[in-house]
Amino acid sequence: MGLLSLGTPLPWNEAKKHADHVRTHGITQFLHTWDRLKDRSGDELLWGDEIEYLVVSFDDKEKNAKLSLRQTEILAKLNEIVDGICHDCPANVSEVPQFHPEYGRYMLESTPGSPYTGSINDLLSVESNMRYRRSLARKHLKPNEIPLTFTSFPRLGAPGQFTEPYFDPKDAVSSHSLFLPEEITNPHARFPTLTANIRSRRGSKVAINLPIFVDEKTPRPFIDPTIPWDRAIYPEDHEARDGAALPDHIYLDAMGFGMGCCCLQLTFQACNVSEARRMYDGLIPIGPILLALSAASPLWRGYIADVDCRWNVIAGSVDCRTPEERGLEPLKNDRFRIPKSRYDSVDLYLSEDWVNRPEYNDTYVPYDEAIYDRLRNHGIDPLLSKHVAHLFIRDPIVIFSENLDQDDSTNSDHFENLQSTNWQTLRFKPPPPNSPIGWRVEFRSMEVQITDFENAAFAVFVVLLSRAILKFNLNFYLPISKVDENMARAQQRDAVGQGRFYFRKDVYPPGSGTASSGSCSPTSVFNSETGKKEKKLRNCFDPPVLPQNGFLNGHSVEDEYEEMSLNEIFNGKTGGFPGLLSFIQEYLDTLDIEPEALAKIEQYMDLVRRRSNGSLMTAATWMRNFVRSHPDYKGDSVVSQEINYDLLIAIDEIERGVRKEPGLLPEYYTGGNKDQGSIDGL
Repeated sequence: MGLLSLGTPLPWNEAKKHADHVRTHGITQFLHTWDRLKDRSGDELLWGDEIEYLVVSFDDKEKNAKLSLRQTEILAKLNEIVDGICHDCPANVSEVPQFHPEYGRYMLESTPGSPYTGSINDLLSVESNMRYRRSLARKHLKPNEIPLTFTSFPRLGAPGQFTEPYFDPKDAVSSHSLFLPEEITNPHARFPTLTANIRSRRGSKVAINLPIFVDEKTPRPFIDPTIPWDRAIYPEDHEARDGAALPDHIYLDAMGFGMGCCCLQLTFQACNVSEARRMYDGLIPIGPILLALSAASPLWRGYIADVDCRWNVIAGSVDCRTPEERGLEPLKNDRFRIPKSRYDSVDLYLSEDWVNRPEYNDTYVPYDEAIYDRLRNHGIDPLLSKHVAHLFIRDPIVIFSENLDQDDSTNSDHFENLQSTNWQTLRFKPPPPNSPIGWRVEFRSMEVQITDFENAAFAVFVVLLSRAILKFNLNFYLPISKVDENMARAQQRDAVGQGRFYFRKDVYPPGSGTASSGSCSPTSVFNSETGKKEKKLRNCFDPPVLPQNGFLNGHSVEDEYEEMSLNEIFNGKTGGFPGLLSFIQEYLDTLDIEPEALAKIEQYMDLVRRRSNGSLMTAATWMRNFVRSHPDYKGDSVVSQEINYDLLIAIDEIERGVRKEPGLLPEYYTGGNKDQGSIDGL
């Protein structure tokens, strides 16, 4: 969630007076970093994951599952325990994990104690490390509390008691929400100030509307009876009845609905800044398809939604744009029309490689021309200058008065104030000052999965794909406008089974000796039908015209991509695109891997293969089916208290391996720690 500075946060009417100061000094800090480290090279592949948990309190007597608001107490206990157990770590866990606060007072974030390397042993330690973190957290909760890797709590903001302890939403002084109490927010001054300042800057509450899933007995039109339409406590209470709450939609009105979600994120260190930019670009088109494949959030505020993912919810939850910036009113007081929320998909490719054609950056991207000129005059190339100048059209939302004046040569807080509150599908991360950390890329689109096996599988997939991109110089470029369209399609119900996504047809570079250069030499490929590696001839293509003046001549960008199913993108199509899993297999073929290790990696890839070809359900599809088949379900799109309780009990049982769900997980999944208090088998 960015900087957790100590001090006095300024309310918006005061913070906005210092916005230009923060932007000016933030750019100065970036330039100091650039001058110091633009030529840094030779950093090894280091990477890590961030995984988030909901802490759920179960009341078996009332059959109610509630969010436990004990984050501060839990973190204090965990940090005390962590400080004293290093000598008790399992042999294959190199460092004690770390636990961090998040926006929701019911959330925990965990990371490995030290980064993973690029070794196969480290790759295979990810699942055990995740299990260790979960077990450590679980062991130090109350007996009726469980840490669940669950994207969105199904009854957050629904009528009744959904938190433990209960608080009335009438006291939501920072969000003015109709549904969420103030106490769900982390009490650190940054979080309520961020919430209040987003609302103040926007000039209204955030307004998120998810289409309701229409079932047999869902009222039509659906007008939500749980909205307190006539409440008149806060100035914005009239917004719902004035049109902010749409018919046939689930209405959400606070930052907590988005920033209270959990996700799985990965950060990679690159060899140098050029490699980081290449990796960043290579993963941009991957963001939407992995959002679709990891879909895990179809239930919102006690209802079934007709979407499967959290992304638009979280984008809407921090959308601080004014009506002028959203294009609803002519520009008069604001500088830019801004097409997207500050939490959304990437707007620009960054690599200076010749394969990055200008036509790929084909969307309107507002940027601060004065900042752009300053960066260009400092010697920074146009693409990176535009990227930073685009990030800096935003205002800093939270400013601490004690931190206004900084030493720009040794500090990067003003830069990070804006960098860390541009929440995009990927983040390009300069090295922090006074640190051994290098240039990094953060991959941010995936939804968290309910088991550590699944989360490890998705993490390993992205790591291996990033290695294949760099190893084979794979070219996944397609226009940003098509990436944006893919993001919209990824969130639709059953996007895995029904969706079509734009993807590049030929990804090998010319002259590479691979498919795109016309090579038909035998290679090991992944058979999507059998799930096994086989020796086959590569598909043969005519090589494209070699680059002249930095461009591929002889064809248009539109000829480079087509619509494919997720099955085709991951597993390939006959006579065409070979599939992402084949690139990973080709990369694995270059390594010397022990059979036992390779078998485990193939299990992870098998999960990805079967999710993408539809033989295993996404978590979102499984959850929707669970609710609709529950004895208490009335066919009316409502997730009752008892259904929610049984669903989350089932999620815990699946994670521990005491409940089998063959349509969701492969038959070889045996579960995490069946003994709630143990950390055996790590």
